[in-house]
Amino acid sequence: MNAPATAVRLPAGGVVLDADVTVPAGAYATVVFAHGSGSGRHSPRNRYVASELARAGLATVLADLLTAEEDRIDLETAEFRFDIDRLAHRVAALTDWAGGGDRVEGPMGVGGPVGLFGASTGAAAALVAAAEEPSPVRAVVSRGGRPDLAGAALRRVRAPVLLIVGENDPVVLELNRAAMRKLPGETRLEIVPGATHLFEEPGALERVAELAAGWFRDHLGGPPRE
Repeated sequence: MNAPATAVRLPAGGVVLDADVTVPAGAYATVVFAHGSGSGRHSPRNRYVASELARAGLATVLADLLTAEEDRIDLETAEFRFDIDRLAHRVAALTDWAGGGDRVEGPMGVGGPVGLFGASTGAAAALVAAAEEPSPVRAVVSRGGRPDLAGAALRRVRAPVLLIVGENDPVVLELNRAAMRKLPGETRLEIVPGATHLFEEPGALERVAELAAGWFRDHLGGPPRE
């Protein structure tokens, strides 16, 4: 049985963000999601991945990175979804909150090792947040991400990074290959066969969740592989 999500409001860089926090029994670490390209905590793709991570023993934090007013403006202008510095600042604040305890212990006391899961432009925000010094981020996973938008911050990321790209997403695939050459730490590129940018093909998103769960297990102190 999946753990229930708890709706909370979290301070982040001078604003308050709506978030859904899930803490399964025995959770060993927390994953903060960084949405992108006009998406938010209700993204069905990220919610699916979050549910699979919870099944694997990870607490999850899905937050809207834009306020309601910013989201309204962004729907008309798309200006905030590419404001990587703004998004990264808020991801970093959420990361600090998520890692604020010694262990994972309920929705207002999430703690332990922290990983980031970023999608699209949110992946760039996750990488910029991970590049902060000192950073509590222990691992990053990017799904169909735009790591190139992280700019010079890529060379400061020390956390292990997993880049997941669809085989039939050629432009983003090349951007991720270029980003790999700039990331100084442990980095892996996983190409999902037959998948396009949104991983809508049968089995594609399931593969993303499987890869992400394995990466976080290996780098956030999860149980050993069987």
